[in-house]
Amino acid sequence: PQSVEVSDLGLSMADLEAPLPVEASGNVRSSGYQSTSRLVASRDEGVRWEESAETVAATLTIPGLRGQPPAAVALELTPTTATVTVFGRGVWSCVLRG
Repeated sequence: PQSVEVSDLGLSMADLEAPLPVEASGNVRSSGYQSTSRLVASRDEGVRWEESAETVAATLTIPGLRGQPPAAVALELTPTTATVTVFGRGVWSCVLRG
């Protein structure tokens, strides 16, 4: 795989922290899968996440969770993070900015 050095981009921290132009911010969307297993080699794709400038969505697909009481799942929010817990154990989290 080809590697890229961040320093080659000629950007400063101020460039990275600057807000996106209004015309670009509404069009930026990202999505992916992450493992919910604590095993390093696991690729269970237990959480599918999607984010845009306005929302963050996470869909859990943990096989052992089906049929469990709704109270087994919780969302913990802080001003900078969102964490999904199942039976008190964090299974997915993201950093919120804004």
